[in-house]
Amino acid sequence: MFLEDTELVEYEAVNKGFRNDVYVKLADGLFNVLFYDSVRLQQDFESEVENYGFYSIDPNLILVSAVNKEEIVFVIENLYRQQYFEKLKPASN
Repeated sequence: MFLEDTELVEYEAVNKGFRNDVYVKLADGLFNVLFYDSVRLQQDFESEVENYGFYSIDPNLILVSAVNKEEIVFVIENLYRQQYFEKLKPASN
């Protein structure tokens, strides 16, 4: 589920290359998943290394080819089948 599910938010996510308002609700909790495209990840990496000397990746960060709703839903369905969420700590129970 998306906290904000509007065309404007999707447009901004596609153009900014990231989306952090995606939550997956399962029996064992609610999981916040971050979606990035490779361009945005590279920009964040370079900025963090320049400012802090390192870059730490969130364990719930998913790299996708495009940060749009269709791609995100497809990826979540596949990650669920691969039992990916069993490895994450839920945002809440």
